[in-house]
Amino acid sequence: MDSVLKITGLSKNFGGLAAVSGINMEIYPGELIGLIGPNGAGKTTLFNLLTGVYEPSEGLIELNVDGKKQQIGGMKPYKITALGMARTFQNIRLFKSMTVLENVKLAMHKNAGYGVFNGLLRTSRYYNAERWIEEKACEYLQEVGLYKKRYDKATNLPYGEQRRLEIARALATQPSILFLDEPAAGMNPQETEELTQLIHHLRDKYKLTIILIEHDMSLVMNLCERIFVLNYGQLIAYGTPDEIKNNEFVIKAYLGEEV
Repeated sequence: MDSVLKITGLSKNFGGLAAVSGINMEIYPGELIGLIGPNGAGKTTLFNLLTGVYEPSEGLIELNVDGKKQQIGGMKPYKITALGMARTFQNIRLFKSMTVLENVKLAMHKNAGYGVFNGLLRTSRYYNAERWIEEKACEYLQEVGLYKKRYDKATNLPYGEQRRLEIARALATQPSILFLDEPAAGMNPQETEELTQLIHHLRDKYKLTIILIEHDMSLVMNLCERIFVLNYGQLIAYGTPDEIKNNEFVIKAYLGEEV
C-alpha cells in the first residue's frame, strides 16, 4: 500500500535554532496516528510545516491523494486545504461572534460551485448550492453532537463543545487527512472518552487518515494505531502503543515511567 503522506528529511530552523530536524515519516490511508513528546519537542511546528503555516528549511512533503503524488512543502495553507488536508489548533480559533452553524458553513464555500455572478444575482445555482451547504453543515454538527446548538453563538459554547465545533469545521472542508492539535486539552475524563469514540467514528465514516498531537496518554494509547515520538525536534521512536510505552528512550525522554 502506498503512503498517503511521506515526509523526507524535513527540517525547520528559526535563526540558529533547529525546531524540527531531519524528520522521516510515512503515513498510510486510514491510520490513526499519535504524535507525542515533551513541550517544545517540535510537534506543533511539524503540524505547521505539513499544513503550510511554515515553509520547510529543508526536506520534502509528498501528499498522495487518489494516486496523484504532489510535493506540498511551502505551499500556501489554503491550497493544501483544497488538496484534502485540514486541521484544528492547540488554541481554539473559532469565529466566536458567529453562530455554530455559520462557523461550519464558512468552511464549505470553497466547494460551493458558484461564482460571483451567481451570488450577486441570486440565481437558482446559488440557492441550490446554499441549500446543499446548509444540509452538509448540519450533518457535520449532528456527527459531533452540536446540531441542537446550531443557532447558538460559538462563544457561548462550553470549552469541550468549542473543541468539537473546530472538528466539525475541519470536516466541512472534506479532507482526506485530518490533523488534531491537542483535541482533548481541557476536557474531563468523560469528555475525553466521548472524544475517543467520536474520532474512531469519524475515521471510519469519512474514511479519514487522522494524525493527532496529544498529552493525554490514556487517549493516545487507547486510540492510536501507531505513535511517533519527538524530542528536541528529532524523531526518537515510532511504533505501536505497546512498543512505545515500553521503549526505554521514550520512557526516559517523556513518559517517565511505563504506562
